[in-house]
Amino acid sequence: MKNIISTLGAGLFGGLIVLLGMYWMGLTPPIEKTNENVFQAMPAVHYANNTTPKISSDLMNTLDFSEAAKIAMPAVVHIRAKSNGVASTGDKSLEGYTNPFKFFFGEGGMEEYNYPRAGSGSGVIYTSDGYIITNNHVVEFADEIEVTLYDNRKFDAEIIGTDPKSDLAVIKIEEKGLPVLQMSNSDEAQVGEWVLAVGNPFELTSTVTAGIISAKGRNIRLLGGGDAIESFIQTDAAVNPGNSGGALVDKYGKLLGINTAIASRTGGFSGYSFAIPVQLAQRVVDDIMAYGSYQRPYLGVEILELNGDYAEELGVNISQGVVVENLMNGGSAQYAGIQPKDIIVKAGGKEIKSVAELQEVVGRAQVGSQMEVTVNRKGKEIDFFVQLKAQKIEE
Repeated sequence: MKNIISTLGAGLFGGLIVLLGMYWMGLTPPIEKTNENVFQAMPAVHYANNTTPKISSDLMNTLDFSEAAKIAMPAVVHIRAKSNGVASTGDKSLEGYTNPFKFFFGEGGMEEYNYPRAGSGSGVIYTSDGYIITNNHVVEFADEIEVTLYDNRKFDAEIIGTDPKSDLAVIKIEEKGLPVLQMSNSDEAQVGEWVLAVGNPFELTSTVTAGIISAKGRNIRLLGGGDAIESFIQTDAAVNPGNSGGALVDKYGKLLGINTAIASRTGGFSGYSFAIPVQLAQRVVDDIMAYGSYQRPYLGVEILELNGDYAEELGVNISQGVVVENLMNGGSAQYAGIQPKDIIVKAGGKEIKSVAELQEVVGRAQVGSQMEVTVNRKGKEIDFFVQLKAQKIEE
């Protein structure tokens, strides 16, 4: 009998030790599958499974744009442009841009009147000695231009050159030691990346808005189509009248593009805005600074975007690319051996899926340089080396 009691005592003592050990280690015995026990245990289980994980400091930094804004704002200027002449609201030179009277009086409501042309926009300091990038439509009509810096200093500016086909212009003020942004790489920018738009909408100086890159290579026919170069970065960062010519920067404060246009039925931001990629802007601006105008290379082709129906008609098993509809006599493409109905699928080492992409790639090349162009001709890919000529004025 004593042995049995001793054994039971030892067992109870051992069990007590185990339970105490589990308690100190944070463990609990299995929950009995009764409604009462399950109900009592649920709050702990629910809380443990739904606790928000701690956000890493790296992730938090990507969501804070204060440093990018601090870098970008001093390099963006406010531009006031004024013409000493007059123009009617029906002036053809205003086509494609917002009529300032249309909002108040409706379509055509003020066409019988003349008014002095004036407007405001933004610009991005390109060099520390006073060269500034803006849009052509901000200054193309101007006889007088006033630039206000981030620190409120004002300067008169002169137009160095403009390029309507890319909607870019260069103006200059006489000042040195100005802040300049580092250049980002618009080719490497990805859809979904955060960007900031910096400018002066509605006369609200040094305004910063944030969004993401919504698309790349957009052609919205803002500049009249044809040989205009439109390969915009689309973003949902809020851009409004006055932002034109301002900076689109990445999350590090590097210049990614020049804000140019919005898609809107009212003249105000409706969710889509467009910027000229910085790699294209640099190419045009450097030429304007060196020669007074953009020295544009030209393929000498009339082109059309490929789609599924056209691909079936041409008997090819691809659905993206640019079809050569016609060749210009003596043009670069004709001289290289490219033929009508060839489908351009690669140019300058970049895959070509749209007219906008081809225009941008060719537009960024140097006159006289050689560009490798790959075409799909009846299902077979052929490489050509095209010597790019300069665009003639009459073209």
